[in-house]
Order: sequence, then structure tokens, then C-alpha cells
Amino acid sequence: MARFIKPLRARLMNRDKQTASRLKKNNPEDTSWKEQVLSPDLDANLKMIKTILDRCSDVVYREFILAQNEQIRLALIYTDGLADKSQVSDQITKALALEVPMAVPGREISKTGALEFIKQRGLCVNELQQTSKLRDVIRAILSGDSVLLVDGHDIAIVNGTKGWASRAITEPEAEPTVRGPRESFVETLRTNTALLRRKINSPNLKIEVLKLGEITNTDVAVIYVEGIVNPKLVAEVKDRLLEIKVDAVLESGYIEELIEENPWSPFPTVNHTEKPDRVAAMLLEGRVAILVDGTPFALTVPNLFVEYLHAPEDYYERFLYTTAVRVIRFLCVIASLTLPALYIAVVSFHHELLPTTLLLSVAGQREAVPFPVFVEVLLMEMTFEILREAGIRLPRPIGQAVSIVGALVIGEAAVRAGLVAAATVIVVAFTGIASFTFTYSASIAFRLLRFIIMFLSASLGLFGLISGLAFIGIHLCTLRSFGVPYLSPVVPTTGVDLKDVLIRAPLWSMFTRPRLIARQNQKRQEQGLKPAPPETRPEG
Repeated sequence: MARFIKPLRARLMNRDKQTASRLKKNNPEDTSWKEQVLSPDLDANLKMIKTILDRCSDVVYREFILAQNEQIRLALIYTDGLADKSQVSDQITKALALEVPMAVPGREISKTGALEFIKQRGLCVNELQQTSKLRDVIRAILSGDSVLLVDGHDIAIVNGTKGWASRAITEPEAEPTVRGPRESFVETLRTNTALLRRKINSPNLKIEVLKLGEITNTDVAVIYVEGIVNPKLVAEVKDRLLEIKVDAVLESGYIEELIEENPWSPFPTVNHTEKPDRVAAMLLEGRVAILVDGTPFALTVPNLFVEYLHAPEDYYERFLYTTAVRVIRFLCVIASLTLPALYIAVVSFHHELLPTTLLLSVAGQREAVPFPVFVEVLLMEMTFEILREAGIRLPRPIGQAVSIVGALVIGEAAVRAGLVAAATVIVVAFTGIASFTFTYSASIAFRLLRFIIMFLSASLGLFGLISGLAFIGIHLCTLRSFGVPYLSPVVPTTGVDLKDVLIRAPLWSMFTRPRLIARQNQKRQEQGLKPAPPETRPEG
């Protein structure tokens, strides 16, 4: 047996050494080629590119001649699946190989003037660039563009031929609305910028694209409205983005975690949304948006706490209804944070706060329950969180059934078995429903803090509840988002901006933009826009 195992082991070790040698030779950490430039020799350029893109089976190489002229050799390189094949075939290959002779009959094209001739009269592509850096050539190929190399020239022509399959624009799933635009961002950056350009049809809308990720080279767009945004804010956003030195940026969450000022705070200081109309509204208030290629979620900064009480359709409905809904949301925020803790404190320590009838009812329900009220509420909260997470992770039809049926069955069974009181189920259920009335990212923070306040209430009663709320308030007062106080315009108080916090004043009365954000241009609209009936004219 050993006679067969020993040669096999030696063969496997030899193969591993060969593999390691090949990987070392093509180690992606070897970045020396990034500083190289192209040479006039077409074969040498192809050899360099093929060495760098070794074992990339989706990269296509096409060599041909210009206008049936054997002296002028060309090479076209693109990535299959990222480049539009019909555009590559019709506007580049066919145009240079077959249609050029018809354009200049009887005229000989020289080798030295071939590059300029191709750019001016040969190619039919709308977007053309040229580069002599090998790094730019590789990046263009892997980004969906096609690169044309001309023998005798050390400059490559980069043709804009991006054309990969992408998801269609659909309704937003995370931010559904009753009234307003029903379109959301997609995973393609240019589609997302086009959606914003449609909303803000102005030359002042600036879109600057950066490359982030040492390996992924992800396109990240910084978007703002010039003349409204504070230039210092734009500079600060760019500086923080350029300081990011990571291998990959696959989603906007990577950037959100790397540019926020308070990473240990449960409250997010960078907002995210998938609705173009919401991003457009924030840009017009002086904010900066960050779009990442490959994700439908956009980031906006600076972010304020009051934004979690707002919904996009607040500005599409009449202000009276919107104000009433915002008050309900505010009460739900308080309930989702404090209701379980208040129930624990009152039942455990402060029985005198309950009316006698209600006190007897709660005592009767808890008579057969074997757990303390804190353990009881904690078990139900954990069960609710598990059902919520299961409903999110499972496919949508199954997830809805699991979350609804699971809550009903488990709650009813727990009450019948005497493990929890009926009042506890009502409190936990109302708290969970209240947390659905505001944005998901804010609800995560309140869900985490809810458990801490529950523990304080179980230990110290109402004193622990009030102390926990005081610490949260102090913490919120210390937070800033790109230099703007997190609780503004409440703390510090800006009287003019209070028109759009808990209440939503009529649109014709909001003359200015947020003062602490739009320092450059605070005027939003002219005064005197209040609707009024026409003046009554005398007859005759």
C-alpha cells in the first residue's frame, strides 16, 4: 500500500508547488504593471494585456486589418457580457474593416495617420477616449468598454460600449408609498444618475465619479447642486471618500460605515434611501448624495434625527393630514422605545399608578405565570424579533405567512399554557406594530435600546426608565453628522426650520431651506404664494 501512496503524495506535492509558482507569478498584489505605458508594438501590447488578464475566459481578443490594408493591424479587446456585442460589431469592427474603403475610395491610409483617421472618420461610437496608460486600458476593459489598439501607435482608443443586463426600474420595496412617484433606484449607476437628472433638470446638478476599492474599482458618484450646497461639505465628503483604502466596495453600506463620525452610536448619522424623489428633495435642501454602482440604495449627508419621523409622501398630501400622521409617528416612536419598560416598572414596582380595576385584572392574569415580568416580556420580545427576522429572510409569500401565523399561534399558545399574561402579549404586539411606523434603520436603533431600558426598569423602576431616556437624550445632543447637530433644528433651536419637524407647515409658508445645512443659499421660494380666491368684481 505504501508503494502506491508515496508516488501519489509526491505527485500531489509537485502539483501544489507548480500551482503556487503560477499564482505567485500572477499575484494580484503585484501592481508594478499599473505604472507601465503602452508601446508602439501591437504584439508587445497584446502580450502585456494577455499576461495581466491571464485565465480570464470572458475577455475577447479580435485582431483584424483596417480597410483591407495589410500594413495597418488592429486589435479590439472587450469583456463578453459587459460590452454590447451589437455595438462592438456594427460600430467598430464592421465600420473599420468594411465600411472605411467606401468612405474614402481610392485614398491610401498611411500607418502614421491611421490613429487620427480612425478617431475622426472610422469609428461610429458616440463616446471616445484615448489613453497611453496600461492601468487605464485594463480598467476600461473590465468596466465594459472596448479598447482598440493600432499597430505603430502607443495610444489606445477606449470606446464607450457598456451594455450589460440590468434590472428594470420598479416600485421601491423598502419604502412603499400611497401617493407620489413609484420608481426606485436600480443597480446600474448611470440609470440612477439619469433618474436624478430627470428630477433636477439643471446644469447646477453636478455628478463627480470616483473610483473606490483597490481590487473592485467601484464607481462612486458624489452628487450635489452647485449654488445651494455648502462647498465645505462637498470637500469634506470627497476627503472622507478618498481616505477609504479597502479591497472592495460592494454596497453603499461599506461607505456608510467608513465615513460616519460616530461608529459606536446606535443611531445612523448617514441616511440611505432607494427613492430618487427623496434624494432630489434632499439635494435641493443643500445635502450631498452618494451613489454606488451595484446597489439601489443612495446615501445622503448630513442626516438629521427628525428625518426618521418623515415620509416622502408627507409633501404630496395636504399639510393638515400630514401633521396628524407625524404626531402619530412621534407617539409611536416613544411607545416603541418605552412601553415594555414602562409596563415592567409599573407592574414590578409602582402598583399604585394603576387603577384598582386594572390592577386586579393584571394581577389575576399573572397569578399562574411562573416567570417575573421582566423575563416574561424579554421572552416575548425575543420571540417577536425572531419572527420578524424570519419573515425578512424567507421568500416573501412564505415570510408573510410565517410572521403572521407564527405570532398568532405562539401568542395564543403561550397565554393558554400560562407562560405569559395576556397583557404582556398586548404590550409586546403594540410595541412591534408601533416600530413599523417609521423607517427601518431608525427602528433598529430603538429595538436595541429597548432592551437596555427594559433592564434598567426591571432594576430601578421608573427611575431607571427616566435615567435611560436622559442618557439617550444626552447622547443624541452630542451627535453630529458632517458638522451639523443631529437634533437640529430642535437642538440648537432654529425657529424658522421648526415648520418642518413635528408639524408640516403649508408649502407656501416654507420660504427658506434648513439654515444649518444650506448656508450657501437659504432662499427656497418667493413669499406671497399663499392661495387666495380671486377678487370679486362689480357687475356691469
